[in-house]
Amino acid sequence: MKKNIFILILILKATIISSQTPSKSEFVVVNGKKIHYERYGKGDPLLFLHGYSLSSKSWESYVSDFDKEYEVYLIDLTGHGKSTPFTEQLSIRNVANDLLALIQHLGLKKIKAVGFSFGGDILYQLALLNPDLIESMITIGAMGTWDVNDFPQYQKGYTYENKDNFPWLKTSHETDDHIKALMHQFKNYTVYLSNEELQKISPEVLVMMGDDDEGMDFDEVARVKKHLPKSDIWILPNVSHGAHENENKEEFVIKAKKFLAKDKNTKK
Repeated sequence: MKKNIFILILILKATIISSQTPSKSEFVVVNGKKIHYERYGKGDPLLFLHGYSLSSKSWESYVSDFDKEYEVYLIDLTGHGKSTPFTEQLSIRNVANDLLALIQHLGLKKIKAVGFSFGGDILYQLALLNPDLIESMITIGAMGTWDVNDFPQYQKGYTYENKDNFPWLKTSHETDDHIKALMHQFKNYTVYLSNEELQKISPEVLVMMGDDDEGMDFDEVARVKKHLPKSDIWILPNVSHGAHENENKEEFVIKAKKFLAKDKNTKK
């Protein structure tokens, strides 16, 4: 049991460091929910999406690496951070719909995006909802298909009664209602992309993962690579779920910036 809790902590952990001041920070009401976002820097829009039970704070330490070249958006996805807590059954598609409504409210016609875990699953759904919106995207520990029922040990360990085992919860979310709802809805985390849906995803995609990420299935990696039209797979050795964090951060930033700048160089 202790091993399972430790693995879950690695899968859901956050690096929370705040050093930047946003040029804008506000709430937007979409689909009857308040969604909070912060904006930094200038340039083409670049969205960063956090993992499940995290918040936009988990990306704050990356802002200074990208805000000289991009207009960076850190978003608290539905049910997370300062945004409205979950009040209905978790649906990855519905969260993506809320994100799309926010993007449309902000008047963003084209975006680039980075999504970790839950945030990556949201990006795949967003690419299906609006095929022309995303120019390129990076997903970390996510391939658009994941079912919590395949991991009963996670469901057993990730409960409100065990909330003290996940210290980032209190610093990431506004209220205890957020935390209760997140942990309650975790049992409904299921999303699937068919081969046909993968083939419809038009942005160039960099799929980043660690080879020790037990939440990622290598058969699924092969299926995604086969059917996702413009995809690169980047697998880091001896790395778990947060493949972009800690000692891998510098390498991630270098490779991410090179990948996201591809279309700029092509246009030149």
